[in-house]
Amino acid sequence: MCMIRTLHYESALSEVIKMILIQLVLYCALFTLMVKAGVGNNALNGLYFYPKPVQEKVYELGLTDRETVERKRKRFMTAFFAVMAAALILIIRVWNGVQSFLPAYMQALLFLEVMNWYDGIVIDRLWVGHSRFWIIPGTEEIPFVQTWPQVLKKRGILTLIWIAGALIVAGIIVLLF
Repeated sequence: MCMIRTLHYESALSEVIKMILIQLVLYCALFTLMVKAGVGNNALNGLYFYPKPVQEKVYELGLTDRETVERKRKRFMTAFFAVMAAALILIIRVWNGVQSFLPAYMQALLFLEVMNWYDGIVIDRLWVGHSRFWIIPGTEEIPFVQTWPQVLKKRGILTLIWIAGALIVAGIIVLLF
């Protein structure tokens, strides 16, 4: 009887792990779609993602102005954080059925940390680093892809920030539902 329970538990755990992996892939896909929707077919729409030297060169070339970039940044970041937070809350509370704080916190932390490192490795290093789409004419000589040390530093700092972010998400899940 104990062997049957162990097998049942292992099978159920395996299914939970598979489901969370699927959810993580979907969450990262949503992240990518949000970035692509934010920039559309023109990298200038995401100039706020670029380092200051690239931005300054673009302003100098007259391709856009600071006010336009700031307006687009605010619009994108507001929609981005709202959609990503809502999706995370719905995944944890509705899809996974989590109702208590600790499991909500642990899942939120997992999703936020995976998103953090996905952004640094897949978005910044792979997509931005290897796609001609992100090269703005007239700025080709200015490096804009983060180096590995820059990625590790930024993601390390964000890892600490998302520890607090996961507390907020878990609190919302417990308080609102």
